[in-house]
Amino acid sequence: MTAYTRAAIIAALLAATTPAFAHGTMLPDASTLPKDVVQLSGVVPGMGEHWANPADMPIGPIYGVSNGKVIFLEFMIDQESFKAGKSFLELASKAGIELPSIDHVDFDFEPKGHEGYEVPHYDVHMYFISHDNHMAIKP
Repeated sequence: MTAYTRAAIIAALLAATTPAFAHGTMLPDASTLPKDVVQLSGVVPGMGEHWANPADMPIGPIYGVSNGKVIFLEFMIDQESFKAGKSFLELASKAGIELPSIDHVDFDFEPKGHEGYEVPHYDVHMYFISHDNHMAIKP
């Protein structure tokens, strides 16, 4: 095996096993997050760290970070707003950073809320990595 072949295999393995790429595009580095963003949590299994500007809470945007890369954008929308028919348009444009393509979107209903937002709401996660990749994240 040549040095070039070994290097190509190593590069392919790294790209496949780390959440550094999404749809062939580099994920944003956490250092590019807006300056008023602070860390809200440590590593949450299957998600990574949560970062946000406290002034934007509870809706967001909330940035998911794993290994120094932004892997998702999250918004929390209260159940009453959905019941009232309120629209939430162009959410990704509120990120304040350039984002890669979205791999998938998860809507998680929190019937009793959770720490940080204790009302019934939906957590909307726009992931830039595959479901398998983010589910493998551990503290």
